[in-house]
Amino acid sequence: MLNVLIVDDEPLALDVLETYIGQMPELHLVKRCSNALEANDVLKHEPVDLMFLDIQMPQLTGTDFVKTLIRPPMIVFTTAYPNYAIQGFDLNALDYLLKPISFERFVKAVNKAIEHAELNQREAAPVHTGALGEELDFFFVKADKKLVKVNFEDIIYIEGLKDYVIIRLLAGRVITLQTMKSLEDRLPQQRFRRIHRSYIVALEKILAIEGNMVEVMEKDRPKLLPIGKNYRDDLLELIEKNRL
Repeated sequence: MLNVLIVDDEPLALDVLETYIGQMPELHLVKRCSNALEANDVLKHEPVDLMFLDIQMPQLTGTDFVKTLIRPPMIVFTTAYPNYAIQGFDLNALDYLLKPISFERFVKAVNKAIEHAELNQREAAPVHTGALGEELDFFFVKADKKLVKVNFEDIIYIEGLKDYVIIRLLAGRVITLQTMKSLEDRLPQQRFRRIHRSYIVALEKILAIEGNMVEVMEKDRPKLLPIGKNYRDDLLELIEKNRL
């Protein structure tokens, strides 16, 4: 079952989504919120797997709200304006529903979320511990119709691209269908850190930090990765703890 949060400043839109959610036993409505600030408080205190989020809202738009979240749930944007679609998908949104939302289209988005959650759960299951409970230094991802082993020590950085992630390795790369959040949750935080909504970097592969950029080495050439403003303080705090 997916825990769902709905966020919209229009009471009628909230009523429609709540009715739809009530017709699907796979969903549990955590709360309905009328603005992003209220939703932010819910996310801090309640487990949320999926959020239906309006874009045009007062105080803080839906897209700007997602940019503030370090570990966002799966996002389905809802709006009356089709011109926001590209911006929504740039934020790794799972889907984009155009108002008025039909039940058929709602179910399609939910099925996508369920499939996405099940895929991440299946892939995450064998990763972290061995038979005696010891931590492993690798994980498996599905790529090219097979399960590919990825060693932590081989990862330079990970790049998000809509529904896919590209794992950049010392030798080559692996492309897999999943979200950045699901992959981030599978990585040991003492070795990897998210520095941007589209990038996770292996801390041991960082050569330098200058301004809002992280320097790593890829294919014997320096590669600069951007640091997102929502991740900068966390990264600098970690670096400060390890500075001589």
